[in-house]
Amino acid sequence: MKREHVLIIRFSALGDVAMAVPVVWSLASQYPKVRFTVLSRPFARPLFEHMPDNVSFMEADVKQEYHGVKGLNRLYRRLTAKRFTAVADLHNVLRSEYLRMRFNLGRFRVEHINKHRHGKRRLVSNRFRRMKQLPTSIDNYCEVFQKLGYPVDLRFRSIFPPEGGDLGTLPEAFRQKEGEWIGVAPFAAHPGKTYPPELTEQVIALLTERRPGCRIFLFGGGKAEMDAFAQWEQRFPQCVNASGQLGGLADELVLMSHLDAMLTMDSSNMHLASLTATPVVSIWGATHPYAGFMGYGQPSDHVLQADLPCRPCSIFGNKPCRRGDYACLHAISPAAVADKLEQVINNASHSTH
Repeated sequence: MKREHVLIIRFSALGDVAMAVPVVWSLASQYPKVRFTVLSRPFARPLFEHMPDNVSFMEADVKQEYHGVKGLNRLYRRLTAKRFTAVADLHNVLRSEYLRMRFNLGRFRVEHINKHRHGKRRLVSNRFRRMKQLPTSIDNYCEVFQKLGYPVDLRFRSIFPPEGGDLGTLPEAFRQKEGEWIGVAPFAAHPGKTYPPELTEQVIALLTERRPGCRIFLFGGGKAEMDAFAQWEQRFPQCVNASGQLGGLADELVLMSHLDAMLTMDSSNMHLASLTATPVVSIWGATHPYAGFMGYGQPSDHVLQADLPCRPCSIFGNKPCRRGDYACLHAISPAAVADKLEQVINNASHSTH
């Protein structure tokens, strides 16, 4: 009898792929006799390096190597050689739809994600707004496997053991933990999801004043982020540009697993830190947790957001501000952010003693 082998398709952005990790880990633990292969873009490989033995990762650069219909046909031929017994499309965009069509024609068992687009349109509508919690991405992923005959019992806590990742694999400056370690990732892909740098600087000033023994690790990429990080490193001796000094995503995940708390936006860093069981304080501007993109395992009282009639105005934060002033972000004071971080750190330290 042929061993069951499930193909899991999820290309897209880092945060979306990260949200699949708890589901895939739980599935693999729950069904040890089933093989699972994750098909994603090359950058996602580090997310799946700490999986159970019955999970493998397969990379496909669909923007270059497998671009267009011809490229997808080549990818399909490569996939069919793996003799999958079922296909889970966790993406549901044109590329994965085309692959899904090919698999359907080949009489494979195929299911795809329901993104609840109607509910999301209502959430950001001016005239017909409906403020209601929608199923999370994790709920939607689990539903796909339920349809395939693999109900998921979410057992995931962290990609690392309880003591965290191995600091010995990091550069010397990151190997010895003394005092509190706080992560700060204030940038995101769009202005509607980015806490203003001048306010972030005030948050850092408050934290270093209140907790002079702490170290603050800055996470982000791109020139604007690096420029801001360089200024903050100069002004605050406790600040370290982690992304600039570490060797990439795998190293950043190890460091995140040892943080006492992490400050993020509605961004990929929120999801990455969540995969390491680190408490995350997240700031939400144009977007809203009701859309279903909250970090895995993060409680709702770790969220900072302003109660404005125009919020949320965008599901992904990519729409221009209707007011023109991003009041949703400026309304969240640096003191409120620092207070929440301190509260989370204190709660975490009490729970471990």
